[in-house]
Amino acid sequence: MSIPRPKPCSIYTYFNPFLPENQQTLNAISTAVQSRANFDSSLRKLVPNLTANHVVHLIFSHPSQDPPSLLSFFKWVAAQKGFRHTIQSYCAMTHFLSLHRMVPEALSLLKTVVSRKGRDSASSVFNALLETQGEDVQCHDQRSRSTSFELLMNVYIDSGFISDAIQCLRLVKKHGFKLPFQACNYLMDCIMKSNTPAAAWAFYSEILDYGFPPNVYTFNMIMHSFSRIGKIKEAQLLFREIGNRGLTPSVVSFNTLINGLCKKGDLEGGFSLKRLMVEEGIAPDVVTYSVLINGLCRERKIEQACDLFDEMNERGLVPNSITFTTLIDGYCKEGNIEKGLQIYQKMMKKGLKPDLVTYNSLIYGHCKVGELKEARELFFEIRKMGLRPDKITYTTLIDGFCKEGDIKAAMEIRREMVKEGIELDNVAYTALIAGLSREGWIPDAQKALREMLREGLTPDVATYTMVIDGYCRRGDVMMGFKLLEEMKINGIVPGVITYNVLMNGLCKQGQMKNAGMLLNAMLNLGIAPDDVTYNILLDGRCRSEGSKELVKLRGEKGLVSDYAAYSSLISEVGQRSRDRGAR
Repeated sequence: MSIPRPKPCSIYTYFNPFLPENQQTLNAISTAVQSRANFDSSLRKLVPNLTANHVVHLIFSHPSQDPPSLLSFFKWVAAQKGFRHTIQSYCAMTHFLSLHRMVPEALSLLKTVVSRKGRDSASSVFNALLETQGEDVQCHDQRSRSTSFELLMNVYIDSGFISDAIQCLRLVKKHGFKLPFQACNYLMDCIMKSNTPAAAWAFYSEILDYGFPPNVYTFNMIMHSFSRIGKIKEAQLLFREIGNRGLTPSVVSFNTLINGLCKKGDLEGGFSLKRLMVEEGIAPDVVTYSVLINGLCRERKIEQACDLFDEMNERGLVPNSITFTTLIDGYCKEGNIEKGLQIYQKMMKKGLKPDLVTYNSLIYGHCKVGELKEARELFFEIRKMGLRPDKITYTTLIDGFCKEGDIKAAMEIRREMVKEGIELDNVAYTALIAGLSREGWIPDAQKALREMLREGLTPDVATYTMVIDGYCRRGDVMMGFKLLEEMKINGIVPGVITYNVLMNGLCKQGQMKNAGMLLNAMLNLGIAPDDVTYNILLDGRCRSEGSKELVKLRGEKGLVSDYAAYSSLISEVGQRSRDRGAR
């Protein structure tokens, strides 16, 4: 009677278990595993001849082995000198462990394989799993095979090899295995966290085509990602796709798109969606109204925002702290601190606790109208409420005190800010430098500029120009020019205002020749002088030459609109002066 031969498989190319010596080896290993014998004593003599294919065929031919014992043997033989597992032995063991619900152990083996194979290995590892799934349906059923491939996807995801995980999924679909729903969800979450909504939508649409059940929550998440980066058209396409997939947009779907439209300044589109919500029988909620109110406040349509707030209350919706804070901020930015405080009192009566954003808005409102005492009181109240002032709080106060000329108070706030471990940013430094320059604290302004540079921040043209202006007003035009060169070295291109400041400094010192040279330098650099430039030069001529004609023209400043007009005026006056001298 002839011995049946196994079906063709690449593993059999290297190993024939039906040869007497091989069969004896497999029997010896099986006996040792089943009896849980000491492998060192029972199998030591076989080690020199053991190969990874012995392990593979042991798994195929003895499927009833005790899983923990077989795994112990798998690990023991791996530690023997001269022995080396192959990708096939790892994959065969993975199938065996998956079949016996030893998922963590199977996962560990696949992690080892993927760590060794690295990125772009999905095809080779998948094929190894495929060829080692065996022919015995009883031992290697559909569930265990699907589990192994799903585990492989998870390992690639955990390793950060997203393209490999996607490749695994496509191979699963190609070979007709059950779609791994949990792994698909896991991969979808990872792609979403990568902040690439285009990639997320590409993957989601692919698995939907594979039969993955669509859900509104995922659509909303991708829409939100698109909206957050300003890709409103893409968000709108997804919104329509919800209906195309047989789903109904939720209130979150509408709110997500309304929020994106409002942030883009498309209030009309936002209100159109609100009307569509009502037509579809979906009631706008607190978030809907809050988003639209915020959009109106952004566009400085504060009265319309207030009307919408009243409509919200009439519909029985209870505004939350975000809604109140949005209105408070809108009024404060308009400089209507009184109305902002009225909304604040309503908020408190509702039992809603103001947060730091609320306080920052009120502090800004008080600073905007010069009520620094009230702003300072709110600053102290923040701590009483168990909150911690942030960078915005400190910067707003610094700017407010600087604008009112109270530099000492601004510097005190700055010191407290540093003490609290809050670093000044460009906005804070600019506010401080502006105040110091305006009040004549020029060395301190330059010191703040130096600190700004040491912190790795980049002052803009306006910041440098303020310090230059301070030095020029003190008569130190030379330092102004040094700062001009520093600007250029730091890659900051000075504009016409910077040159006007320097021009004014030269003219006030009567350095008309240098002022003329500076004008030529501007023209050579392609910086177009404006009316201010020429009127500064004209005023300088009046100061230095004192001619009646120039003095008369001095009263006509603002009429000089370009270089030709300026040159013509000066030439005309000069000619008249020369004519009188000749007479």
